[in-house]
Amino acid sequence: MKVSLNYGYDSMALNIPDENYMGTLNPKDTREIEDPINEVRRALANPIGSKKLKELVSSQDKVVILASDITRPSPSSILLPPILKELNEAGLSNDQITIVFGLGVHRKQTEEEKKRLVGEEVYNQVKCIDHDIDNCVKIGTTKRGNQVFIFKKILDADFIIATGNIEFHYFAGYSGGAKAVAPGVCGRETIANNHEHFLEPGAKAGLIKGNPIREEIEEIGEMVGINFMVNAVLNSHKKIVKVVAGEVTKAHREGTKYINDMFRVEIDELADIVITSPGGYPKDIDLYQTHKAMENASLAVKKGEIIIVAGECRDGLGEESFAEALNGKLSPFELMEELKNNFILGRHKASRIANINLNTEIYLVSNLADEIKKNLFIKSFNSLEEAFSEAIKAQGEKARVLVIPYGSSTLPVFKG
Repeated sequence: MKVSLNYGYDSMALNIPDENYMGTLNPKDTREIEDPINEVRRALANPIGSKKLKELVSSQDKVVILASDITRPSPSSILLPPILKELNEAGLSNDQITIVFGLGVHRKQTEEEKKRLVGEEVYNQVKCIDHDIDNCVKIGTTKRGNQVFIFKKILDADFIIATGNIEFHYFAGYSGGAKAVAPGVCGRETIANNHEHFLEPGAKAGLIKGNPIREEIEEIGEMVGINFMVNAVLNSHKKIVKVVAGEVTKAHREGTKYINDMFRVEIDELADIVITSPGGYPKDIDLYQTHKAMENASLAVKKGEIIIVAGECRDGLGEESFAEALNGKLSPFELMEELKNNFILGRHKASRIANINLNTEIYLVSNLADEIKKNLFIKSFNSLEEAFSEAIKAQGEKARVLVIPYGSSTLPVFKG
């Protein structure tokens, strides 16, 4: 069986012997909308749990539109033009509108990256800025005691529109909705205190009620006051299949129904070897993002067996604290012990990789520099063939192999 995995902007192929091949875990192949701009217009004309955008906003308002950064596949260049048109129809000039990219703790973006995200026309008409994690103001405290710091530019706005895309998130349940605010435009302390709950039982993909991360994200969203939301639902090829708009929580919940239908896949048997990819760029832009495919793959593999993940990692390891943790001297066990005593944002994700590696073995196929590879506690390979050959040697010729081509978004559910 010949299988193919997206890798950066390209792909990697691998031949798996029929006697080993269990199958390929693909999401439901939902056809893309032929006219995505018109789908955004449809969603704006039929908001969920809300009046229409142009009926909510005042011609005197200063408006902030929250948009995803370069690490996310959100189709901002498609979502934004109809939103801006509706705002203009409500009497607002483009000078009253600012697009803010929610970076969380990610790196600053280049002007070229911003332009690519929103499209040249929007970039030239509307002010586009990055969230500044060092320019945040405290607005209150959550029920869990988290002090909430928000980017000052957001607080200066009269009207806030959240955009993005919805998909499974390995500890926040789902992306999208109020996640544009938290962690999108929060201060480092707020993000760290929220993410500190990520090892609690309720913090997992596909769960909202009882999920401490998601519940606090939405509490912070209410504190800030998101006035309207427009989110895209994408298929595995990152094409729009649905757009939901309206009141942030109600519209988000409607969007999650489509995600559950497309990407939650039941399996009858756990594999000896799972071969996966985040799904290509931008989901494998660095190891910080590539890690998400490991999380979902870990749900489909037997304890103690092997996950092979192919992620290009053109930007290297990613977030600074994460990179330091993985490129340092600590073993997986030591990273987990460190987390118990001292939660450090960024290093927490290194601890997640350590936790997976303590229960399974991770083989990474990437373009990371050799100097980085030799310092990682996970095994590194230059090709899928090399990694697969090594895995078969370790597991034996009868090893059962499952392929998950879109590992960051496909949620395996074991029925056993």
